[in-house]
Amino acid sequence: MHETSNTANHTRKQSSLDSTQDLHEEEPKLKYERLSNGVTEILQKDAASCMTVHDKFLALGTHFGKVFLLDIQGNITQKFEISSVKINQISLDESGEHVGICSEDGKVQVFGLYTREGFHENFDCPIKVVALHPQFTKSNYKQFVTGGNKLLLYERNWLNRWKTCVLHEGEGTITNIQWRANLIAWANNVGVKIYDFSTKQRITNVLRDNVSLRPDMYPCSLCWKDNTTLIVGWGTSIKICVVKERNATEMRDLPSRYVEIVSAFETEFFISGLAPLADQLVTLFFVKDHMDFRARPRLDIIQPLAENCEEISSDALTVRNYQDNECRDYRLEHSEGESLFYIISPKDIVVAKERDQDDHIDWLLEKEKYEEALMAAEISFKNIKRHDVQKIGMEYINHLVKKGDYDIAARKCQKVLGKNMELWENEVYRFKTIGQLKAISQYLPRGDLRLRPAIYEMILHDFLQTDYEGFATLIREWPGELYNNMAIVQAVTDHLKKDPTNSTLLTTLAELYTYDQRYDKALEIYLRLRHKDVYQLIHRHNLFSSIEDKIVLLMDFDKEKAVDMLLDNEDKISTDKVVEELADRPELLHVYLHKLFKRDHHKGQKYHERQIGLYAEYDRPNLLPFLRDSTHCPLEKALEICQQRNFVEETVFLLSRMGNCRRALQMIMEELEDVGKAIEFAKEQDDAELWEDLISYSIDKPPFITGLLNNIGTHVDPILLINRIKEGMEIPNLRDSLVKILQDYNLQILLREGCKKILVADSLSLLQKMHRTQMRGVRVDEENICESCHATILPSDMAKSFSVVVFHCRHMFHKECLPSPGTFHGVQFCNICSAKRRGPGSGILEMKK
Repeated sequence: MHETSNTANHTRKQSSLDSTQDLHEEEPKLKYERLSNGVTEILQKDAASCMTVHDKFLALGTHFGKVFLLDIQGNITQKFEISSVKINQISLDESGEHVGICSEDGKVQVFGLYTREGFHENFDCPIKVVALHPQFTKSNYKQFVTGGNKLLLYERNWLNRWKTCVLHEGEGTITNIQWRANLIAWANNVGVKIYDFSTKQRITNVLRDNVSLRPDMYPCSLCWKDNTTLIVGWGTSIKICVVKERNATEMRDLPSRYVEIVSAFETEFFISGLAPLADQLVTLFFVKDHMDFRARPRLDIIQPLAENCEEISSDALTVRNYQDNECRDYRLEHSEGESLFYIISPKDIVVAKERDQDDHIDWLLEKEKYEEALMAAEISFKNIKRHDVQKIGMEYINHLVKKGDYDIAARKCQKVLGKNMELWENEVYRFKTIGQLKAISQYLPRGDLRLRPAIYEMILHDFLQTDYEGFATLIREWPGELYNNMAIVQAVTDHLKKDPTNSTLLTTLAELYTYDQRYDKALEIYLRLRHKDVYQLIHRHNLFSSIEDKIVLLMDFDKEKAVDMLLDNEDKISTDKVVEELADRPELLHVYLHKLFKRDHHKGQKYHERQIGLYAEYDRPNLLPFLRDSTHCPLEKALEICQQRNFVEETVFLLSRMGNCRRALQMIMEELEDVGKAIEFAKEQDDAELWEDLISYSIDKPPFITGLLNNIGTHVDPILLINRIKEGMEIPNLRDSLVKILQDYNLQILLREGCKKILVADSLSLLQKMHRTQMRGVRVDEENICESCHATILPSDMAKSFSVVVFHCRHMFHKECLPSPGTFHGVQFCNICSAKRRGPGSGILEMKK
């Protein structure tokens, strides 16, 4: 029926009425259909001359003088025989209850659709147009206007008679009138005028631009966008006029309103009709080339600008007999409520409407843009009438499968099929037929909604035949309840007969045994494979009783993890049991007992004797720390082992611990020959005899003497050593050693003097603090009592003289109640506190009045 084109991209759209081919992907803005049913029958015998649109119905006038009322599908509801010649104009008021009709033979009729009473008049000239007041039904005066060679206003007076008033004449035939609210716009041969019905004033005159065009062949198109915006189309010119209120200071003798042209531009073709669409315009164009060839009319959507316009879309319409039509034969009417646009021609009426979401989805599907169609359908799911989201999705999946995009198609199944288990199973079998079960396997339902177990088993068997790794992945990812576990176990066992060492199959079989709670079998496989999940399996399913005879295997697999697990679960596997199992593997036993000792020095105390040999054999660096920390190992046994192996450091420690420090020092000096270690040992023991032995041993060894001179200054008087050095003995670095001795001595003197000064300063500070404290007053009130008589310390009559003794320890006595004084060098002390101690807190304060 139409061809869609654009200035930048010329696009042709195929429809049921037009077999043009799409060249580009731009989506049309409007869709079209013919008004059929009764209209088809009317136009076969007659020709349309005019039509008026109401939200409730349509009114069609013909060349043979008939007026038909139609429903929006084009069915005839009423027919009026008005004249024998062309109906020029039909006008309806806003309520749709009254109609005005005029014809080429000068007849004018205005009447109610529910009653034929009204105005009936025959004029002696053709009446081209009639317009009812928008509120005609509600108005008491029933105004309307007619246009022939003059503009006449008709108004019914209180006597129910019609009176007339000439609003304008003398500028040729009036061809168009549009009445909106209080504004009447009309066009004649000269231009367009606007009359303000509320003030009875004409407020503008918009001149016709191209005066060379015959006004009867290229009539003016008028359309109100709103109550103050008039759109004027004439020839190839469009103007948008806005009625505005004039400033009161500018009025003088001018009308209270004026018109401003906010947009004016030229078009490529001749204008046959105009209609508003939000802030855009719908324009009906008559197309004729320089050879006078009449092409199909065009319906364009344009965006008006100040001096030009931007084309949004352009559709070439295939109307019947368009080759015979002139510009004046086309009209464009619109229904504001539903954005419907009616293109009227003598032998055809086409309805254009904005494309809705369904149309958008249809277009996307037609262009195989399934992803966008699916998204659009989901967004408008609640409002979809003709499109089911799942149906669109299935079309998309089918398209992807045909293209070979199996992975994408499978992924879309998850979104499209949703909870429809029947569709899921159908898709699985389809993917099996095309050999693509792997593609769909990862997207199958596996939650609360599930397919039949046979579906999952079929896929698992398919993987087992071709892809062990993929099979193992599915077993890990799929819950064991999805399929018959025993059937899959049997299938894996059969495959293992052909390949008994395949680690992937063995691991998967262990997982299947775990699902089936056959943990012993799973544990055997994991241990054989040294699989990392063995410890997790033991913990998760509390299999400690099953591993008592497998401790060596666990230790061989991972000693650290195994020992940590055994020690963390001593309540399940005792230390004695572990030691028993590891008896033949002393290197493993040592690892276990060592970690046990590090955790608690006392838990494995009965094995400490055995541990001495284990440390000596496998871990000597930790033998000495063990001997230091253990309080349970037999020292004699340890000494025996260390002496057998000639472990000097350990032997020295044991000898010193057993009290044989002189022998230990001798070993350090003779076997280790380490003066530094010997000095450290002597310092630790702090024994004068050891120092004497050390000096005696070192006195003939110059390197030892140097070491002693450098280190004993703070423990032994260096003179004792210096006096025993033989005269003439050459001692390395003797000068430096003597300097160091003197420095150490000076340092000690300075330290002593510094400490003395600090002690004196602290003593003085504390004495002053005590003095300030004791000089402070002591609060005495009615709550205090005498420590002797236990009466209130203050008398009830404060006017009388009294004497109170208060000690610094806060004990209080009446002077007369004070026990026999205990004095020391004239100082009296609290008898209560002096019984315990005598010190600064027991001094006396005497209070008299």
